[in-house]
Amino acid sequence: MNDFLFLSASPNQQASHAYRFADALLKTLGERDPAMSVNRRDLSANPLPPLSPAYGMALTKRTPADDPAFRQSEQLINELERSRHLLIATPMHNFSVPAALKLWIDHVLRIGRSFSSGPEGKVGLLADRPTYIVVSSGGFHQGPQARQPDFLSDYLRLVLRTIGISNSHFIYLQGMVGGEEAVSAAFSSARQQLSQTPLFASIETESTNSVPSA
Repeated sequence: MNDFLFLSASPNQQASHAYRFADALLKTLGERDPAMSVNRRDLSANPLPPLSPAYGMALTKRTPADDPAFRQSEQLINELERSRHLLIATPMHNFSVPAALKLWIDHVLRIGRSFSSGPEGKVGLLADRPTYIVVSSGGFHQGPQARQPDFLSDYLRLVLRTIGISNSHFIYLQGMVGGEEAVSAAFSSARQQLSQTPLFASIETESTNSVPSA
C-alpha cells in the first residue's frame, strides 16, 4: 500500500508550476514521515496508450478482468486501489483537463470494475480516499478576477465521485502567465487554500518555506 499516488499531467512535466507545488508538498510530508511512500506517474513523460478496439469490444460483453484488453486499465486501477491518498497536478487546457489526464480517466472509469450502473445511475466501486487536485492556469477562472469558464473542476469532481471518491479538494494556481510577482501571489494563495484542508493544515507553515515562490 502506497501513501500517495501522484499523477502529473502537464506537458511541461517537472518544470510545471503545478508539479513543483505538489512535489514540494510531498517532500514536506516526507520530511515529517520518512517512511511515507509515493507512487509517481507522469502522464506526459510516459503517455498512456489510447483505448484499443479490443478494449471497446471487451466492454460490450462479460469479459474477465485479466483479459489482455484490460491490462493497462487494470494496472492503473490497481495503482489507485493501493493508494491511501491521491494527488493530481494538472494544468487547465482549453477550459478543461489536458488530453494526458483525460486518457487516464478513460482507462480508470470502467463499468463493472470501478463503477456499476443501475436504475439510479452510476455507483462507485472503489474506496474513498483524500484527494488533492492542484490546478494551474494562465488566466483566472475562480474568484473576483475570473474571466474564463471552468469546466475542469466540476468534471473532475464528477469523475472521482463516479468511481467512489468524494473526499476531493481543489487548490488553484491562477494567473501564471503574469510574471514572477503573479506566480508568487498564486503560490501564496494556494498555501492559504491548503491550510483549510485536513491533511495539509498542520504543515502549512512548513510548506510556506518548502514550496517555490516563482
